[in-house]
Amino acid sequence: MMASFFDQFASPSYLGIPLIALAIVLPWAIYPTPSSRWVSNRLITIQGSLINRFVSQLMLPLNMGGHKWALLMASLMIFLLTINMLGLLPYTFTPTTQLSLNLGLAVPLWLATVIIGMRNQPTAALGHLLPEGTPILLIPVLIVIETISLFIRPLALGVRLTANLTAGHLLIQLISTAVLVLLPIMPTVAALTATVLFLLTLLEVAVAMIQAYVFVLLLSLYLQENV
Repeated sequence: MMASFFDQFASPSYLGIPLIALAIVLPWAIYPTPSSRWVSNRLITIQGSLINRFVSQLMLPLNMGGHKWALLMASLMIFLLTINMLGLLPYTFTPTTQLSLNLGLAVPLWLATVIIGMRNQPTAALGHLLPEGTPILLIPVLIVIETISLFIRPLALGVRLTANLTAGHLLIQLISTAVLVLLPIMPTVAALTATVLFLLTLLEVAVAMIQAYVFVLLLSLYLQENV
């Protein structure tokens, strides 16, 4: 029973070919592509307005050097949001429940922000490792602690996204299994459990959107420290 609960997180394959690449690429097909016409349809207009509003809020605390990341941040936000939302549909696979994928996104982007800081302002980047006014005796300890916290950042990004989505999917499957088991025995309790399942699904929709936003927001904060 416990093994079957975790089967939903196994990467699907067909004829020995892993389908995770297909699950990552196909969500892009549901978004309309902007046309060259002067007047666009309502869907493209709403999509462009939402993206512009998100990018303007995200780039607000950054200087002009950080605005070069606007396209990357917006694309990453749309990518994570789409995959997280589609993963809530029945009989679908959520690639962002895989720690390898999340770390594959978090580590290179975090490393890019660190490299930019070391190249553009090495003194300020290294200054984050030692807060101003630190007592002399605490300097070696604080440098070690700040260095460890710096290298934990990409791990925290990947684990946070994986853990939140995995926990939500497991809760949904556990409660839905309880509904099916209780339905022929205690219909009233099953109806109450189904209500809880509906509310939990709404919560997971919110979690899917919030976690995508938090992932991109933390990356923008890391970028803000280094530009």
